[in-house]
Amino acid sequence: MTDLELWYNSSASKWTDALPLGNGRLGAMVFGGVARDEFQLNESTLWSGGPYQPINPEAKSNLDAVRQLVFAGRYAEAEALANAHSMARPYLEMSYQPAGNLYLDVVHPELFSNYRRSLDLDRAVTTTTYRVKGVTYTREAFISAPHGVLVVRISADRAGAVDVGVGLTSPQHGQVSVSGDAVRFAGHNGGEHGIAGALTFAMEARVLPEGGTLSREPTRLIVAKADAVTILVDIATSFVRFDDVSGDPQARIADRMAAAVDQGFDALLEAHLAEHRRLFRRLDIDLGRTPAADLSTYFRIRDFAEGDDPALAALYVQYGRYLMITSSRPGTQPATLQGIWNRETSPPWGSKYTTNINLQMNYWLPDPGNLAECMEPLLDLLDDLTVTGRAMASSHYGARGWVLHHNTDLWRATGPVDGAQWGLWPTGGAWLCAHLWSHAAYQGYPEALVRRLYPAFKGAAEFFLDTLVPLPGTDLLVTNPSLSPENVHPLGATICAGPAMDSQILRDLFDATIAAAEQLGLDPDLRAECAAARSRLPADRIGGAGQLQEWLEDWDMDVPEIHHRHVSHLYGLYPSQQINPAATPDLFAAVRRSLEIRGDDATGWGIGWRINLWARLLDGDHAYSVLARLLHPERSYSNLFDAHPPFQIDGNFGGAAGILEMLVQSRPGSIQLLPALPSAWPKGRLRGVRAMGGIEVDLSWADGRVTAARLVSSGPQTVTVTWAGGQQQVELPGGKPVDLPFPVVV
Repeated sequence: MTDLELWYNSSASKWTDALPLGNGRLGAMVFGGVARDEFQLNESTLWSGGPYQPINPEAKSNLDAVRQLVFAGRYAEAEALANAHSMARPYLEMSYQPAGNLYLDVVHPELFSNYRRSLDLDRAVTTTTYRVKGVTYTREAFISAPHGVLVVRISADRAGAVDVGVGLTSPQHGQVSVSGDAVRFAGHNGGEHGIAGALTFAMEARVLPEGGTLSREPTRLIVAKADAVTILVDIATSFVRFDDVSGDPQARIADRMAAAVDQGFDALLEAHLAEHRRLFRRLDIDLGRTPAADLSTYFRIRDFAEGDDPALAALYVQYGRYLMITSSRPGTQPATLQGIWNRETSPPWGSKYTTNINLQMNYWLPDPGNLAECMEPLLDLLDDLTVTGRAMASSHYGARGWVLHHNTDLWRATGPVDGAQWGLWPTGGAWLCAHLWSHAAYQGYPEALVRRLYPAFKGAAEFFLDTLVPLPGTDLLVTNPSLSPENVHPLGATICAGPAMDSQILRDLFDATIAAAEQLGLDPDLRAECAAARSRLPADRIGGAGQLQEWLEDWDMDVPEIHHRHVSHLYGLYPSQQINPAATPDLFAAVRRSLEIRGDDATGWGIGWRINLWARLLDGDHAYSVLARLLHPERSYSNLFDAHPPFQIDGNFGGAAGILEMLVQSRPGSIQLLPALPSAWPKGRLRGVRAMGGIEVDLSWADGRVTAARLVSSGPQTVTVTWAGGQQQVELPGGKPVDLPFPVVV
């Protein structure tokens, strides 16, 4: 057993007990059954439907009428009109789909004992062991990023003891066939919401026994009396791009399978470990260890809130990093609401990309967690959205640039979906731009990255320059129609004008566009337009209860759901940095009051956001108390997946990011060490966390105070480092570590 392991003494009885494997493209949930083991399988491009553009030709002609009703305070009428004429067609988007299941059927002569199953995060390998009639059986599984296949090995400590049937099934349309040493499935996806299925896909399980015999049945292969058997599994679809489904899935599988078969198990494992550890071992975290760390993961989750198990919080950070590595790698799709792990053909919320918080939260962890490469799928998504979103901006708004509302899918749909009360929010693309400018800050604003991002920023800014409208009776510019996701205001609707979150996001968008254009020496006229529009956005407002207002009007205390899961108006504190105690103390206090009113309990991802907010409020003990709500059986399944409920992976990523935010916070030119350290972690160590400016930080502390810190910058710069009782300006040469002396008298 290691401190980087999830382990259990029983097999998975539910999907949320199973253990996840992945390489960004392939995903598997491993159940660990004895008589029958199941590997539930996904491939990141297997979605329902096919290429489509959900434009509603009625939207633009009704836009002014909706705006007028909003400005007149006739919100319910505006929402009804928008639902009738402004929404995307189709009204819903496509959904992420399961590919199928690999089943291993084993007949043993008697009951088993000494059962254990585990997931080693450092190895990215699941292991199941048990004994039957004096024989110890071992099953190991991993999904290789270098070779692109799921690898399963079954072995025993007695020769000729491995007997197993290997089969594939799928909930999709298609047929199983068996030939040679392979079980194959050829099929196609289904349509949804009026969009026909356009993908073909294939699965293959290659069965490679060592000794014994291999025989065939109509739908499976049978291995008898082998010393061991290795099973290689691959899945592919015909997806090439959001507008191209001309790929050959069988050819893709054939190429990868041929390369993998030539390697053999030991070489496949060696290459897999090297590539996984290249990313995973960049960061270490130690928050202390108690006897609770020796318990199975099930009991650790059960007892965390009432016990003393700092190592579980450290494990949660590393599990979040593991999930990011295994669900989002260069060249793959971004992590969905469920990463790459989904069993349902009609999954919750389509298992899509929800861009009014959830997709962004998925990607809060990679930068501080030292996994910058895992951001690549999000960058690719942004590139695609600028294409599909341009048609939506023109058709629905008569605007330049591009727009994304609150959801998108594999086909990069950008229209308002799910109903005006959720979907008529035009700021999802702007938030993605703001988020990726933060990513650029973590990398030190390298010119190649800025140059790649700038066209998207420019297009998003142009859209809002064309669509912001004057607030009647003022010189202010506001979004209309919009909403504050996904909260109903006191006048019976969500639709409104100029919610606080929109203004905050647009300040970040305009700032990013101006800064990127200045760095590249481009578009001085656009910079001036952005600066002028930014100056006319409504400022954040403090309401009668001392809270930060969610809307232009002081409605917060009269909403139907005062403890709403979303805290959209607090974006300015986190993930943005517009609100802070030094520059905006009154707004900083108002955010705290808003959080107190909203409450700590929420859905899993809502709790994840609150951890980060309390960390930014520099209240480590309160942040820890919220973390205890997340690491609880009501909000964490036995496999540590986040329970919205049901499962959503954003809570895992948000919670892991929140723990790091408690330990290190940064902005360009400034790093805070232990800004929100809870009393529960008086001693610890953190190595390899990233700070803005392209800086890597190592940190140790004891008795709640920093004892050592080392900084390494990707380029020369000066940074101000602060900690409890101290501050120092540090000159950082590029690529050379600098150790800070402690204690430092200031």
